[in-house]
Amino acid sequence: MRESILPETPSRRMTWYCAVVVLGILLVPYSRDYFIEIGIRWLYILIFAFSLSAVLTPIMGAIALRLSIVDMPGGRKIHEKITPLLGGIAIVIAFNTALLFNMILGQKMVVILLGGIIVAVISLIDDWKDVSARIKLFVQILVVLVMVYFGIVLNLFPSNTIWGYLLNVLFTIVWIVGLTNAMNFIDGMDGLAAGVGAIIATFMGIVAYQTNQPFMGWIAIAMAGSCLGFLPFNLGLKKPASIYLGDTGSTFVGFVLAALAIKGDWADSSRIVSFSAPVLIFWVLIYDMAYITVERILTGKVRTVKEWIDYVGTDHIHHRLYALLGDRRKAVLFIYFLCATLGISAIALRYARPIDGILLVIQAFLITIIVSIVEYSGRKR
Repeated sequence: MRESILPETPSRRMTWYCAVVVLGILLVPYSRDYFIEIGIRWLYILIFAFSLSAVLTPIMGAIALRLSIVDMPGGRKIHEKITPLLGGIAIVIAFNTALLFNMILGQKMVVILLGGIIVAVISLIDDWKDVSARIKLFVQILVVLVMVYFGIVLNLFPSNTIWGYLLNVLFTIVWIVGLTNAMNFIDGMDGLAAGVGAIIATFMGIVAYQTNQPFMGWIAIAMAGSCLGFLPFNLGLKKPASIYLGDTGSTFVGFVLAALAIKGDWADSSRIVSFSAPVLIFWVLIYDMAYITVERILTGKVRTVKEWIDYVGTDHIHHRLYALLGDRRKAVLFIYFLCATLGISAIALRYARPIDGILLVIQAFLITIIVSIVEYSGRKR
């Protein structure tokens, strides 16, 4: 197996060389101060995260091959060659370094980052030696409960009542753990999870700018840059991925973005609008998780919670689109555009009335029903 840190294709090698040069420039003393001085700190964070992620990704690939942390073809897998799995480590390092280098971490953000790292570590062990799905789920719930203790919790119900507080905690667990695993589930085709993560993070950054939340915006941009830096090595026009995120990367990206959504203030107009914006941005992940759960229960594929946790299938949105379109890249692009379409709806909510928020969520639901009908018809044909 090839263990060189240099990417195997000319375009990927060029990307790596350019990333090395750009990163070197950004590390020059006073480089960051210049970006801050002219008011584009966000751009420095974006480029820094992108270049560091791009530099580290091939290195992580070589390390993964050396340690045999790889994804083997066969079974339900759609790839045809042994592929390294440590791409997610590049994103974890690039994201955290971009934030630490800019010293923009408050207490709650430190808690989120530490929680994300713990989730990534247990997933890294799973990539290497295999860990029970129940153990991973237990760790994720435990981490969320620690975050709740530090005040990172949804505020959907009256928090001054016991029932309201308990419902807020329950929905916080469902939101973060659900989206963490939804991002992991959607990581089934080249470029899909990293691309969706970058799109979600970008829209979160835009909403943060709209609502004057610079810290949330910088954190979202750091995640977008980290995912985009990884993407050239995971998505190619002609060549298959040279490295995968692994559970390490997909769970880390999903966990941090889901937790960041709880920490942020999404609107000043109403609680309904504030709730609708993140739902629209994360809609593709929510839809996929809801669809497979309902479909598996109705068809009798799972009958207990244990069976649902352990079940592994090919009924996710990307599998169904691939069956319809017959092309993996078309399926990935379809999901990209669907995610972006619904993200634009979230931006439109900035000055919307509560009824507008409700209507946009209904619109998202109708769009996905249309997609489901098309997918189902394609599969039956």
